[in-house]
Amino acid sequence: MWKPNQPGSNNPSTPEPSRPTPPAPSFEAPRAASPGAGTTAAPSATGEQATIGKSLVVKGEVTGSESLYIDGKVEGAINLPGNRVTVGRNGQVAANIVAREVVVLGKVRGNCQASDRVDIRSEGSLTGDVIAARISIEDGAFFKGGIDIRKPGTADAKAAQVAEPVTV
Repeated sequence: MWKPNQPGSNNPSTPEPSRPTPPAPSFEAPRAASPGAGTTAAPSATGEQATIGKSLVVKGEVTGSESLYIDGKVEGAINLPGNRVTVGRNGQVAANIVAREVVVLGKVRGNCQASDRVDIRSEGSLTGDVIAARISIEDGAFFKGGIDIRKPGTADAKAAQVAEPVTV
């Protein structure tokens, strides 16, 4: 095995200087201050969360392995099965959402499938069907659609129906 400190090793005459590693950027979504709400919107267990800002418009499919905070517009499909999708107060989503957890503070038009829970806050609006293990709809929230409560880990042919595209 080669060891750099052994005599007779072939070290380059001009070694490359060590470069300091920049600190990892930390992204944290603005948190809504809703009185009486016992839960807060925290990033996934890995601590990673992506943000779609107010002025951004995304058309197409969004997939990945980190949580997502949406404050802009998204049209198409959102598929983040092990993570949280939070639609901020300014967020406007016309998409089917598949995630572990969905929190709605803005407007969502489309079906939501969550392996854990769907949370519609008081200023939120959701038009579409929901498949989840748990659902929470605060006073003042708007919801129009069907609710299918499933035990965690239950998957059958009906769950595949949520993956159909939304017509905009």
